[in-house]
Amino acid sequence: MRNAGRGAIAAALAVAVLTGCGEEKESAAAQSPSASAKPSPSQAGGSTAKATPSQSGGSTAKDGTVGAPGSACTLPASFDLAPQWKPKPVHVEADSPVAGLAKQGPFTMACEIDAKPAGNIGFLRAWTENATSGTPRAALETYVGADKTASKATYKEIKAGALPAAEVSYETYSKLLDRSKRETALAVVTPKGTLVLHLGGWDSEEHDQMLPAYERAKTSMKAAS
Repeated sequence: MRNAGRGAIAAALAVAVLTGCGEEKESAAAQSPSASAKPSPSQAGGSTAKATPSQSGGSTAKDGTVGAPGSACTLPASFDLAPQWKPKPVHVEADSPVAGLAKQGPFTMACEIDAKPAGNIGFLRAWTENATSGTPRAALETYVGADKTASKATYKEIKAGALPAAEVSYETYSKLLDRSKRETALAVVTPKGTLVLHLGGWDSEEHDQMLPAYERAKTSMKAAS
């Protein structure tokens, strides 16, 4: 867990990045693009993030999972959330100053799941693309390849729940902070589109602390009905 002082530093750096160095995407680990975003059209009139199991005394379809219709974010696949991680749909207008943070190659950020209520600085982010064919590996290579700071990528074929998937571990470099950090992502291709689930963090230590939440999402993943 990080103290409030570190969180304030992260937020301050993120503001500086977004106003002066828009291309530095690593600030997204501290500043959410959805801070200035409107609700996703698919969520209009729908639910937003609900109380977590620890707050409500028990898990429900809306607060314990995300991705299915009726949950905080409608995605090509659904998966379980770790306690206190809070999901929020993302829709950024094209003329928004943070619009570049919500696109990576052909993928658009559709949902971000905030770890700060659970004590970490970082997010699980769901990125989607309309393709319903192709391989998870190819999708993941396209996603990582669109990040010009990515290096040392190691891919493997896995299962995400019962779904065929690909997973990558890699590093990204921040010119602003002059350091590299670990990243992890997986991809699945479903009849409702392609999903990339990415785990980022303020630094490699935060990333490693959040891996159990990522693993929970991975092992519980199902194609959306």
